[in-house]
Amino acid sequence: DGYNFAALNNNEAVIEQTLGTKCVRDPYILKAKDEEGKDCYYIVATDMDAMLGWTSNHSIIFWKSYDLVNWEDEFVLDIRSFEGWEGCNRAWAPQIIYDETVGQYMVYLALSTWDDPATPLNEDVAQHYYMYTTDFKTFTAPEYLYGRRDEVVTREDGSQFTGVQCIDGDMVYNKKDGYYYLYFKEDLTQKIAYVRAKTPAGFADITDDYTIVSLNWWGVEGSFMYNITGTDKWIMFMDEYSAGSFFAQMTSDFQNFRQFRRKLYSVDHLKPRHGSVTAISAEEYERLVAHYGVSEIPDYER
Repeated sequence: DGYNFAALNNNEAVIEQTLGTKCVRDPYILKAKDEEGKDCYYIVATDMDAMLGWTSNHSIIFWKSYDLVNWEDEFVLDIRSFEGWEGCNRAWAPQIIYDETVGQYMVYLALSTWDDPATPLNEDVAQHYYMYTTDFKTFTAPEYLYGRRDEVVTREDGSQFTGVQCIDGDMVYNKKDGYYYLYFKEDLTQKIAYVRAKTPAGFADITDDYTIVSLNWWGVEGSFMYNITGTDKWIMFMDEYSAGSFFAQMTSDFQNFRQFRRKLYSVDHLKPRHGSVTAISAEEYERLVAHYGVSEIPDYER
């Protein structure tokens, strides 16, 4: 129903990562078309072992499936393979959107490079970049999408610093006003903010300030939005990382939100972290349940 979530496979992994660091986080799932126009799903995620440090990763990882049960074409994209990105030290939270203006899939994510004498100090501040692909094997070089690396911030004591991180981007198209909305973690307040543009790549030209939209009282990150099928309601989940829970709010215009009461949704029993939600068909649902089994939602979450 889009509000209450139950675990498949006893809340254990359904994909075994065999490439890269063998540690995956921030998974994003998209229903798409393969190179031959056949319906499929893609997963893209951060390839990162946190035990190696928060500035240790430089790759993202992909899988493809035609039935949501069997996953194939595991592929690691190393950002350091692109010229000028040999010092990449963060490749975080990739997501995918189809860009109709160019007829290709856009993969966008937060990237940063090593802080060393060859680059300005604020090069180590993550910003959003994007790449294009048609086959999820070959990609254009990263191009700037949105960030605040050059922003000068004045502290309460009058001192200043340059560069504010922008991570965990989630781009959603609003059919009502014709704008693409990029929601992201606003690092100064640890809230979720947005900017909007007419095209998926149009955020690079934005001069307007961002707008904070998250309604909870403490730090959040990893927001993602999805539509409740058959309605104009959109749910935004966000990761209350210090509390180990998810916070939900609802909108119909992408700008004005209201809090969704916790008793009306159930997800925290899954111990979720930054992820994503997509609608599937009844046939796909039955196939997943038949293959993995589904757990009951605990009474305390009902």
